Amino acid sequence: MTEVQDPASGDVTHDAFLGGRVYVYQPRKDRHRAGLDAVFLAAALPVETTGRIVDLGSGVGTAGFCAAARLPDISVTLVEIDEAVLSLAQKALQDPENTHFADRIDLLHADITAKGSLRHANGLLPSMADHAIMNPPYYEADRFRASPKSGRAGAHMLDERGLEPWVKTAADIVREGGSLTVIFRADGLHELLSVLQGRFGAIDVIPLRPRPDAPATRIVLRAIRASKAPLKLMPGFVLHESEGSDFTSQSKNIMRGGQGLGLTPR
Repeated sequence: MTEVQDPASGDVTHDAFLGGRVYVYQPRKDRHRAGLDAVFLAAALPVETTGRIVDLGSGVGTAGFCAAARLPDISVTLVEIDEAVLSLAQKALQDPENTHFADRIDLLHADITAKGSLRHANGLLPSMADHAIMNPPYYEADRFRASPKSGRAGAHMLDERGLEPWVKTAADIVREGGSLTVIFRADGLHELLSVLQGRFGAIDVIPLRPRPDAPATRIVLRAIRASKAPLKLMPGFVLHESEGSDFTSQSKNIMRGGQGLGLTPR
């Protein structure tokens, strides 16, 4: 990721992803800043992916932008409750650097954890998506201390309902046979699997390890709506050669070259 000063505001940065194929505007501080997770989430979509992708909790749009830049036959809806960051996504869609995919992206201001009637009224409609992606808050409020910055806390902390409302919404908007792709903490895999049960199957889990000798700290999970096929634990990815070292060549190919994770449609 390359950071440069945004000429319009000292509080916003203009950041390049995928080796300059994607540019986003994001707050310099006090809110979540996108990075590796968003890129790997987009990279999990198979190269054969087509149709409508809905990015739930999209933030400034990094994952959705990277998906659109990688995959020419998709359209993307970014769904976000924070109007401030959604306005930055709109700003990025007007950036000349993003013209090669901007016309395939639209924005939706909505609370994805709201009750179904309210979600539907706000445009999150049943079976509207061929696929959904999401990078939900990593931490449960009863286990971790929230950041004092409210914008950052909202992006990082699940409320007392945990992942349930996120997956419930995904199950509502994804058509039968469509997919849900999630990046999450590795130690939260059990919780994620429990809320997927009965809604999604054919689950593929890809561990992401910081070093060859380290346990996974994140997982990428892809699941199919209404499938009853069994779970598969896929080969993992190593991010760094060793402690404090540069990224592995495989990681660089994903983060800078736009390469996918190698998942195929199920």
